[in-house]
Amino acid sequence: MVSTIVLEQLLEFYESISDDTRIGPYHICLYISLIRLRSRVGWKNPINIYRAAVMKDAKMSRKTYNKCMSDLAHFGYLKYEPSTNPAIGSKVYFNKL
Repeated sequence: MVSTIVLEQLLEFYESISDDTRIGPYHICLYISLIRLRSRVGWKNPINIYRAAVMKDAKMSRKTYNKCMSDLAHFGYLKYEPSTNPAIGSKVYFNKL
């Protein structure tokens, strides 16, 4: 069963992208994957992520992941702080939509 918070987050995202022609299916898959991760850590903001795990969950290549993550940050849907330390992971901040 989908929690109310997950549903609210997804509805807010879909409402935000409804007229944004820059957003495609890979962006949506990535954002949904990030929402799933956020729900697992108690809706913290920011969350730490590991690229390999997110890519696997979103079913995308590294090139697609990098482009979509960069786009989502550039378009204002989130803030992304990549990390070079694999023990720490990268940070994703969810912006108010």
